[in-house]
Amino acid sequence: MHKDIERILIDSVSLQKRIKELADEVSADYAGRVPVIVGVLKGCVVFMADFIKYLSIDCHIDFMMVSSYSGTRSTGVVRTLLDLKENIEGKDVLIVEDIVDSGLTISYLLKVFKTRSPRSLEICTLFNKPKAHKVHFPIKYTGFNIGNEFIVGYGLDYNELYRNLPYIGVLKSAAKTSSGVDK
Repeated sequence: MHKDIERILIDSVSLQKRIKELADEVSADYAGRVPVIVGVLKGCVVFMADFIKYLSIDCHIDFMMVSSYSGTRSTGVVRTLLDLKENIEGKDVLIVEDIVDSGLTISYLLKVFKTRSPRSLEICTLFNKPKAHKVHFPIKYTGFNIGNEFIVGYGLDYNELYRNLPYIGVLKSAAKTSSGVDK
């Protein structure tokens, strides 16, 4: 375990098991269709790479990069840093997120994507913090509902660190204050 981790919340075996279950659900729901799987960068990379390997359907993949965080806090303002390359008009779109926290980012993406007239639009998130939501919307596929701990690992970061951890860990308070961001 990394020295900055207080405790492991979800181990790598449990992560892989649940991701396979999500991929099986999505494969069944999208049978006979070719959805566009849209990963929300950067946090989705590890999850999405494993997720699409378990899919038994054909799919297209694309990415979008948005940001609303500074350190451990949402700024409340969502900015688009990288847009889709693919036209999603008339297509089935599945947004793949690492985590839904306040919901501001996913709410923003839903609004943007709906203006592009997809045939269908759904959300798949590995982690959901329902008690932290500031806006409400349907999430069709959820890996794990979690509390309000600040988690890192498996693609999730704190100031660009810890994404490479193979598990989900709760970050020690000392690790969050050592950079001066949350003092």
